[in-house]
Amino acid sequence: MCGIAGLVTRGRLDEHSVRRMVGPIAHRGPDDEGVWVDASAGIGLGNRRLAIIDLSPAGHQPMHSSNGRFVLTFNGEIYNHPELRAAVEGRGGAPQAGWRGHSDTETLIEAIATFGLDETLEKCVGMYAFALWDRRERSLALVRDRFGEKPLYFGWAGEDFVFGSELKALRGHPRFDPAIDRRSLALFAARTYVPAPLSIYRGIFKLEPGCILRLDQGARSPSADEIPSEGYDAVGVSIQRYWSYRDVLQRGLGDPIENEHEGLDELERVLARAVESQSITDVPVGAFLSGGIDSSTIVALYQKYSPQPVRTFTIGFEERAYNEADHAAAVARHFRTEHHERIVTPKETRDVIPGLPQIYDEPFADSSQIPTYLVSAFAREQVKVALSGDGGDEMFGGYNRYFGTARLWSSLKRLPAPMRAVAGRSLGRVAPETWDRLGKLVSRGEVPQYFGAKVRRSLRTVAGAASLDELVSSFLDEWRGQQSPVVGAPDALPCAFDLDAGKGAPDALRMMYCDAVSYLPDDILCKVDRASMSVSLETHAPYLDHRVAELAARLPMAMKIKGSMGKDIIRRLLYREAPRELFERPKSGFSIPVGEWIRGPLRDWAEDLLDPRAMQTGGWFDPDAVGRRWKDHLAGTADSTPALWAILMFQAWQREQKVGTAAAA
Repeated sequence: MCGIAGLVTRGRLDEHSVRRMVGPIAHRGPDDEGVWVDASAGIGLGNRRLAIIDLSPAGHQPMHSSNGRFVLTFNGEIYNHPELRAAVEGRGGAPQAGWRGHSDTETLIEAIATFGLDETLEKCVGMYAFALWDRRERSLALVRDRFGEKPLYFGWAGEDFVFGSELKALRGHPRFDPAIDRRSLALFAARTYVPAPLSIYRGIFKLEPGCILRLDQGARSPSADEIPSEGYDAVGVSIQRYWSYRDVLQRGLGDPIENEHEGLDELERVLARAVESQSITDVPVGAFLSGGIDSSTIVALYQKYSPQPVRTFTIGFEERAYNEADHAAAVARHFRTEHHERIVTPKETRDVIPGLPQIYDEPFADSSQIPTYLVSAFAREQVKVALSGDGGDEMFGGYNRYFGTARLWSSLKRLPAPMRAVAGRSLGRVAPETWDRLGKLVSRGEVPQYFGAKVRRSLRTVAGAASLDELVSSFLDEWRGQQSPVVGAPDALPCAFDLDAGKGAPDALRMMYCDAVSYLPDDILCKVDRASMSVSLETHAPYLDHRVAELAARLPMAMKIKGSMGKDIIRRLLYREAPRELFERPKSGFSIPVGEWIRGPLRDWAEDLLDPRAMQTGGWFDPDAVGRRWKDHLAGTADSTPALWAILMFQAWQREQKVGTAAAA
């Protein structure tokens, strides 16, 4: 795991130009720094290394292929690098002077020299974002992994093409223009994250997961309104997809596993292989353990095949309603892991907030970013790698909306539109607290955070929704049915939700696909990457091994969702190793009471950022629109936590950027 940065220029280039970009991301790789420049070609590559495999200088980057043609700066891990190295040797591609070491970076670059980039990517199992310079062709390739576990930004600073793991790296370029894109800001306000391929800045973009960007000599920057995404092909720049999750789902629908026992056995085999390959490193490894289904299953398989007790980590909160540490401890006792627990106070949790703009680097407002940072920092005290349960919900149908929303629409679409509108408006007036109470009665336990508010918003949306797609999109939009709070936001926004999982996909699968290609990479994986890498911790997600995803695609929906319970087959796999009584409780997520805090101990901080004069001075948000949401939230008549948290995070981020710019000047 590393941080990468670089540029291609027609102007003067020296090492200092690249070091200015790679320096700000030193936290991603505190073990080593490397810079390579070819001034005659106008190319510079930088790397900050977090040594995980081959801790010796043989893993130094940027790395050259043994034939001298390629130069690589690489972030990530190739989990099957021993098999890939054997394939290189079998093709006669091993370095004539012998391998320098056993790093996966060396394996990757020699595989590219042997098989070519496209064939190598087909063979790779891993997570990665890398830049590859072809010295013979004088061309650059940027590559991002299949699900987007590792970030990669690119764009233009003046006439220079720049790229990096985080926006900090790009801001290190002297001609970087920090102009905010109002399209991105409006999307952020609606979704609480900036969706790819956009970034918060005009002219700077995220490479989409599963894509290759190729840059040739003579490349020119696009116009300000262009959005380089899959299929983009302009002068000297093209973006192509090398792996499609939609295609995976379509193949799975065409070749289903009909026998449940066969499906369960195959799931254990494939997921256990992913856990094993992702736990083999040259540094200490542990696992996050929340006590929920996803992380517990990873720990169960990890411990089952590990000769030593697995190190597990969890944090708990003094607020009992948000504390799941006891559940995690019970799971850890059952599996006999070496368990580590830390209970944090509300003050310790809130003390993280001022640092969030620096950690996340562009506005980001999933409030579980706070506990994610805390558990990452805790784990980093003892290990350098932690396995996580990310991706289990999207692959195996874990979120309630996958079955709840589909069933709601299936029932409501039978009603005539006028009747549906009346029902939606009437039920939409019921207070969120009432829906919370009803939800607890039905589930006989707790309900997810913001449950009542989401139910009410969904019911209000039903009144005008013409399709499931509209219903889902509105459910994921914090300002649906209201004017965007962003001043000057365009009426038509790019990056619409993609529910096209291909022919014959059931509604639940379409929603799972939508999350897997948007919410997962742009929210969940972004959250984990920035939090963990800010403390130099690498995280591995076995559910996102593409072979696990391919198997999940072959499992019929009936094996994933049964009644009002998702991830059925994951549960049954877990129940092979532990009693179900340990896990029979509602899904709660990794939440903290941010909504309560901004009414109470954080109110002064929030009101300072939401001050109408401050918003008018910035010119980004309509103070009246924001003020109405804030007033209702304070009064308890509506829970607007996600919408308000997004605005607060932007305001705090913007202030931090101004301070950083002034300090740099």
